[in-house]
Parts: sequence; C-alpha cells; structure tokens
Amino acid sequence: MAEVSPLKHAGEQIAYRALLARKWLAHRLPRAAQPRRHVFVAGMQRSGTNMLMDLIERSTLTDVYHERDPRAFDNYLMREPAVIRGLVERSRAPHFVIKCLCELERLPALMDEFQPSKGLWIVREYRDAVNSALVSFGRFSQQVERVAKGKAGSEWFAGGMSDDTKRIVRELWHPDMNEASAAALIWYFRNRLFFEMALERDARIRLLSYEALVTDPANECERVFDFLGLPFSPFITRKVFASSISKKTPPPVSDDVAQLCAGLMQRFAGVRDAHG
Repeated sequence: MAEVSPLKHAGEQIAYRALLARKWLAHRLPRAAQPRRHVFVAGMQRSGTNMLMDLIERSTLTDVYHERDPRAFDNYLMREPAVIRGLVERSRAPHFVIKCLCELERLPALMDEFQPSKGLWIVREYRDAVNSALVSFGRFSQQVERVAKGKAGSEWFAGGMSDDTKRIVRELWHPDMNEASAAALIWYFRNRLFFEMALERDARIRLLSYEALVTDPANECERVFDFLGLPFSPFITRKVFASSISKKTPPPVSDDVAQLCAGLMQRFAGVRDAHG
C-alpha cells in the first residue's frame, strides 16, 4: 500500500474537520418538521462499505455512525436498539446513517424497528474482497472450522446461517483449507443471506456493486442519493477511483469454493440487471 505523505494526510484531516463543522452548522438551521429517515449500510467486510459511508457523510443532511464509533458500537458490534434509539432521538440531521455488517441477518428487523428506513447492500467481486480481507484480518480457517464443527455459537460471522448453508460449509471444510479459501467461503455465506432473507424483493433495499460505484461514481452515487432522498453534487464523488479493481493477483481460492462464489456473483448481477 502506498504511503500517504504527512502533508497530504494533514490536508485530508483539515478538509474532514471543515466538513464536520459545516454539517454541525447545517444541523442547527431551522427545518420544516419531517420524519427522520434511517439508513442502514450493509455488506461483507472489505466490500466498500467504508467508501460508501464516506460518500454519504459528505452530505450536510446526514448523521453518520461508522462501526468504529463507540457511541453506536462495542468492538465493531452494534449496540442494543435502545442505545441506537437514543442516538436517533438526539440527532439533529434528517438522515440517520449507520453501518450494519456484523448484523446482516438482523437487517430486516432493524429496518422494521427504525422506520422509515432504507438499506444499502454493497457487494464486491469476491477475489478482490478476499485479497483485501487477507491483508486486514485473519483466522478465517479457524472461523470456518468452528462453523463446520457446530462450535461457532453466537459468533457474529455465523449469525443467521440456514441449515443448508451449514451443510455446505461442513461439506467444503477440511483441515488443510487455506486462508484464502476460508475467507472466500465466509464471503459466500455472509452474502448468501441477501437471498435467504429475500431482500431482492424488498423495495426498501438497494443492491450496489462496488465495481460499478468506483468505475462510474457520479452516476452510481447519484442513483444512491436519489434512492435515499438526498440531494447530490459532483463534490460527493471527487475522490473515488477505480485503482483497487483487480489490483493484486487473484487469491488461491479452491475450485469448489470459487464456483460457489462465482455463482453468487451471477445472482447478484441478475438482481442488478433486473432493477436497472
């Protein structure tokens, strides 16, 4: 990863603080009474959710809670609904935006509880997502082993798994499974929740493609903002680049796992094509 110069980093920090200052002032301007809208940003880790949150945060009409924010999260896990409700009630922005990664299987329930709501589920090509995950995280083989042996318990990565998904994991896991294959298998069974919860038929949820967002940021982001009811300007996407696509050699994912992931990618592409 290229190093960011201290001068560039300082400039980015100043720009971010200036953005927060503008938002603070905007949130204190008188507005016509309207119901607060809630937005849940969902997807597998290393799939572009940080980028998507950053884009939404550039709107002065949003109050954004990343998973690193201790007010809303404890060790990357969303705090109980009562805590989130308190944050919503204290927020002065018309759009309350929060990450929903470790809680993917709870997305419909959260949207039912916090109404009106919209959801964004972003998907990244599995090989790039795996390469990024291998740099940022680890212990994927151990996680898959715990699922296969029925020892995952209440671990977030095993949340909401159907019996059929557990069967697939049991059939594919073996003691010599490498980290890349295990990470890809987790990408598969976490993203499979989208279809197991029939979210492709939920009008409140928009499926996004990481690749489409970084290769055509202005058009894709404008569609996202329109879906959320937010005004869009080119300022929002001025720092989005496509250099992360196929940046590295594909990871050594086993053929059986790769076939599953490729099939799921095709299903996601079908949903995107159907929705235009």
